[in-house]
Amino acid sequence: MIQRNLFSPEHEQFRDAIRRFIEKEITPYHESWEDAGLVDRALWPKAGAAGLLCPNLPEEYGGYGADFLFNVVIIEELSKAGATGPGFSVHSDMVATYIYAFGTEAQKQRWLPKMAAGEVVGALGLTEPSAGSDLKAIRTRAVRDGDEYVISGQKVYISNGQLCDVIVLACKTDPNAGAKGMSFILVETDRPGFRRGRNLKKIGLKAQDTSELFFDEVRVPVSNLLGKEGGAFGMAMSKLAEERLSIAVSAIALVEAALQWTIDYTQERKAFGQSISDFQNTRFKIAELHAMALAQRVFVDRCIELHLKKELSAVDAAAAKLLCTELQCKVVDECLQFFGGYGYMWEYPIARAYADSRIRKIAGGTSEVMREIIGRELFKNIH
Repeated sequence: MIQRNLFSPEHEQFRDAIRRFIEKEITPYHESWEDAGLVDRALWPKAGAAGLLCPNLPEEYGGYGADFLFNVVIIEELSKAGATGPGFSVHSDMVATYIYAFGTEAQKQRWLPKMAAGEVVGALGLTEPSAGSDLKAIRTRAVRDGDEYVISGQKVYISNGQLCDVIVLACKTDPNAGAKGMSFILVETDRPGFRRGRNLKKIGLKAQDTSELFFDEVRVPVSNLLGKEGGAFGMAMSKLAEERLSIAVSAIALVEAALQWTIDYTQERKAFGQSISDFQNTRFKIAELHAMALAQRVFVDRCIELHLKKELSAVDAAAAKLLCTELQCKVVDECLQFFGGYGYMWEYPIARAYADSRIRKIAGGTSEVMREIIGRELFKNIH
């Protein structure tokens, strides 16, 4: 494996601490959370105390003032451990990021310290039954009534939906203005008219709660508006590169973990009087997948470097997301084959990874949307 030069000794010390936390507080309980369909709420303040939540927020808002590499370390270690239940990335890398980047000082002071401590759980309310990758198609309305917005509508596939205390909610404040009519509003989940729907049953990510959310004339003060009215689409677009990079980081870390699980298993498992690793097909296939993973690792690390310098383009982030998630699905499928029947058993990490990986080609923008983003850039000067 090529030597990675991204991380300082401080980052690696943090990585060791994160690994210990996962081994103690997540891995032993993850199967029970899968059965329950959500993680224990008690995990969140523990994660906050251990530094897993919002580490890159400034210290005055409860964070460490750390760089994005600390977020990368958390994403990588959770992925390697198959710890797909905790919705930390949505909470820290999306919700808290939106509030920090676009919120008023009062909004930051109210929410961010509690989010960093795990006292408050955040969710991002974008997707609707009729609007997935096409955010402009949302129907949830926020109508101004004096000093309040009255919100009505429905969201679906919302991570942290069963646990969240605050939602960064995408609403139409001007239904006739297209993308410029969409706003983000902070909605507390204890307000009258808000209702959590089903905790949806999924193919994978079984420990991560994913919900329907309903808003029936929910009233919130105008001061809950995040940023400017009509600014949500631009705000969302400005954060998509980081979101898609985070997905790519998770994907390539899981790819590397799956390959290592397979290498270890094929050396231990016997068939026809020899280890499975002794067969040329095994070595050739794993070598091929390793080479693909190595190429994507180098690309992702370069994208991280660019993001740290605020130079990562939306197109390059889309390429990283596309390639890494497609590779993730390929690797877990082909690696599972080497486990035979054991690979189909839920107790094996490769089985969980197989089920968990499929969403990666959908969430954060489908593979087809990534291809469209890249294609438009390549053909923009062709008439």
